[in-house]
Amino acid sequence: MPASEPEIPLPEEGAPRWNLGNFVGSGYDRGRGPLWQVAWMLVSGIVVVRWWCPVRLRIAILRWFGATIGDNVVLRHRVRIHWPWKLSVGDRSWIGEDVWVLNLEPVTIGSDVCVSQSVLLCTGSHDRHSPTFEFDNGPIVIDDGAWIAARATILRGTRIGKNSVIGATSLVTSDVPDGSFVRAPRSDVRAPRAERLSGSHDRDPV
Repeated sequence: MPASEPEIPLPEEGAPRWNLGNFVGSGYDRGRGPLWQVAWMLVSGIVVVRWWCPVRLRIAILRWFGATIGDNVVLRHRVRIHWPWKLSVGDRSWIGEDVWVLNLEPVTIGSDVCVSQSVLLCTGSHDRHSPTFEFDNGPIVIDDGAWIAARATILRGTRIGKNSVIGATSLVTSDVPDGSFVRAPRSDVRAPRAERLSGSHDRDPV
């Protein structure tokens, strides 16, 4: 039998599971000093995310702050990038409005990749076994030709294979092989009640 996941020790009755006051953020390297961090937050909030900022200027600023961005990349307004120096984008890729690249660890996006509106690329997490709730982060890689459709979420430590499609609102928690199609559960659309009753006497499930 496969080894089971270790149980988290239960706290004393009435006590919280973690002591967040002792959190130290071990293992997380921001990659640049405080001045770079503050400068990026100011420039990002004032210029980069704004609708009036031209794409060329937006990309030039990201490169100046350490991002690696290829040719003919389209990066729309309201795209939030946590640390540009931990971002790499290949040629001809598109990043749509309201995308959030929460790259505490490196995010690598290949060439000819489409990241649609409101996608979340989240490299950050926490160790639920840690008594101080320390980080459990990991990089994200999106290979060439992939499409991450609207409102999908890609979690830390995952790789999206070449030419894969991640359907709208999908949640990805593990590697996706090349050429795969990941689709979120769809709504079960049913006929109006009167129509169902006229065609069948079966009772509807609750």
